[in-house]
Amino acid sequence: MIFQRPDHSRGRSDVERRDSRHAFSFGGYYDPQWMGQGPLRVLNEDRLQPGAAFDMARHANMELLTLVVSGELAHEDAIGGSGAVRSGELQWLSGGHGVQHAERNASDTQPLHLLQMWIQPARLNHEPAYAKRAAAPDDVRGWTLLASGDGADGSLAIRQDARLLQVRLDRGETADVALDPSRLYWLQLVSGRVTVNGSHDLQAGDALGLRDEAGTLGLQGAGDGRALVLLFDLPE
Repeated sequence: MIFQRPDHSRGRSDVERRDSRHAFSFGGYYDPQWMGQGPLRVLNEDRLQPGAAFDMARHANMELLTLVVSGELAHEDAIGGSGAVRSGELQWLSGGHGVQHAERNASDTQPLHLLQMWIQPARLNHEPAYAKRAAAPDDVRGWTLLASGDGADGSLAIRQDARLLQVRLDRGETADVALDPSRLYWLQLVSGRVTVNGSHDLQAGDALGLRDEAGTLGLQGAGDGRALVLLFDLPE
């Protein structure tokens, strides 16, 4: 089964100079039909105005991934993780048995665009942990593994049997995914346009969820600009 989550159908909140779109129920947005995809429980696209921030908060037993699309994020936490996360970089904070952290737009003049992705861990009450992955070079073609349960290929080693991949596609460029029907998938288009399997036309903000699907998922860049696609490969 393949189901679509169009950009316009996502939840939205606009608070304290933070404009957020929610693929799944989050905070004041609740929809019982959209509670997550397997262990992927939060997928928020946030745009922060200069100086806007997420205040210090405590999280536990959640793998928090933050991908900066453009701008610069300033991070601090109670376990010594701090500093800037720049465009294309991926940050991992494992809440473990509990950790406090805060985020803000590091710039007083430029907006910040990021995605927050929260994945439930396979086991509870680890020690909290923090790491960051450098941005993939712009000229890399094909899928890049950003995070995984085993840290393969220089990816961030998260505490779940899940993989997060990205690909950039210019018009006419293609990328395929071999599907395992025992796994769940979530494909999120961050920017640009793509066609999936020749029948699903996606634009920025759109997503596809997959369950019990076999065969190959074929993507093709369809817009004038470069598309950025994220793919979550998840356990049931």
